Amino acid sequence: MHEQFNLIIEILGTISFAMSGSFAAMQKRLDPFGVLIIAFVTSVGGGTVRDLLLGVPVFWMTDMLTCGLIFSTCVFSMIFKSIEKNFKVTLFIFDSFGLGLFTIIGIQKGINEGFHPLICLTLGTITGCFGGIIRDILLNRIPLIFRKEIYATACIIGGGIFLLLSRLTDLSYTLVQIFTILLIVSIRTLAVKYHWRIPKFYGYETNEEM
Repeated sequence: MHEQFNLIIEILGTISFAMSGSFAAMQKRLDPFGVLIIAFVTSVGGGTVRDLLLGVPVFWMTDMLTCGLIFSTCVFSMIFKSIEKNFKVTLFIFDSFGLGLFTIIGIQKGINEGFHPLICLTLGTITGCFGGIIRDILLNRIPLIFRKEIYATACIIGGGIFLLLSRLTDLSYTLVQIFTILLIVSIRTLAVKYHWRIPKFYGYETNEEM
């Protein structure tokens, strides 16, 4: 049951980030090949960096299901584009769910390797965030993680609570996973809605570089 749910999380995370990448690429009016490339790097970027750090085979190179999911999702998103006009909301929804889903995957990879909880949390944040970073760099945008929105912080808070609940309570592991994913999505949503942001202490109000 646990392994089956992990597979569901991976599938949903791949679809979410593939949709996120596709809609971001279509916002920039890329051609279909460009949309596919952006969808691909958004979906596998964080996991690739994680696996390279762990020194294990990169997951998508031996998993054709992931590649097939990305391709199918990309095609669907281009068809869906003619119906859905509000790119910004759609991009935000899929990006938030991908962030929550992939954060859990990264943390679990670290746990399976026997790493310290802080390292597991770091791996979760990398898995959740780095695909979006690569996507935004390729699209010539400042990555979300470096902007005003709460992004990596949501991964850290959610991931930290996941580790605490899974180690210190008797709650079902699957229930803890679901709660953590929804928590990360909720933090992202509330942060955008109420304009939460990390305070700056350096006092500069202009865009001039130092």
